[in-house]
Amino acid sequence: MKRTLLSSCALVLLLPVLVIGAAAGLLDGGADASLGQAAANVESVAGIPPEYLRLFLAAGSTYGVPWTVLAGIGKVECDDGQDPDPACTQEGATNSAGAGGPMQFLASTWQEYGVSVSGAPPDRWNAADAIFTAARYLRANGAPQELERAIFAYNHSQEYVAEVLRWAARYEREAQVLSTPSGAAGRAVAFALEQRGVPYVYGGESRAGYDCSGLVQAAYRAAGIGLPRTAQEQYDAGPHLPAGAQLQPGDLVFFGQNASDVEHVGIVLAPGEMVDAPHTGTVVQVQPFPTAIGAKWGEQVYLGATRPAATAGEA
Repeated sequence: MKRTLLSSCALVLLLPVLVIGAAAGLLDGGADASLGQAAANVESVAGIPPEYLRLFLAAGSTYGVPWTVLAGIGKVECDDGQDPDPACTQEGATNSAGAGGPMQFLASTWQEYGVSVSGAPPDRWNAADAIFTAARYLRANGAPQELERAIFAYNHSQEYVAEVLRWAARYEREAQVLSTPSGAAGRAVAFALEQRGVPYVYGGESRAGYDCSGLVQAAYRAAGIGLPRTAQEQYDAGPHLPAGAQLQPGDLVFFGQNASDVEHVGIVLAPGEMVDAPHTGTVVQVQPFPTAIGAKWGEQVYLGATRPAATAGEA
């Protein structure tokens, strides 16, 4: 979705442009600390190129706006720098509305708000300048206190606001996954995420193809924990979590008709989100699931969860 950005003349920037200089250390990697040790790998989950991730983090920190919203705008506008549209990538090129660069600024808005990270003249086709300017513009229009209003100022469309916030929420969830502490659960999650896109194969337990329990067994084997082969056996092996317990990355969630008829298993990324190999015709992927015991999940119900990492003393 390319959009027309209108300048705001009523609001004045609250932060001096000089704060950009303080961001230099963040661009060298310091901002990654806000996502934990694995922050530089967010792109492996959310598709954000690492250089853009560092810029979103640095600009968000500098102007006090959520980096996830900057990334959401970048995603909607130019796929976080990956859209081949010349208006996104080619110096001087604009779309039919006159917007150009990775964050799609109009020349008039850029003249009022454009900043330079390097000290050279501000360049709306330069990713660093564009992302910092987007953060400045959001702050000038009410972010972070009035975030929806600020996004609406960026593009006068409620549909646009909703789409940006959907992406921001996804980035927030997946960043939390990457903050998983090291240990068996973290290694199992990392392994499972690396298998995304591998086709479902009944009985599969390698990169040639996985079924649901084959993926789980392989992930925990990579983490140094041996598990039985089938979903039913993995459910029976436990240790089981009590109903209502807070799920953690690496927990296993099970689905079926009842505790004696377990048909499916997935690896928790965050409460309500798992990585699994769903069924024939699909691939290993991330998808939502209900967290209330007995809730419907397709033709099955959610039966409960286990925590294999507890067997490694990581409960």
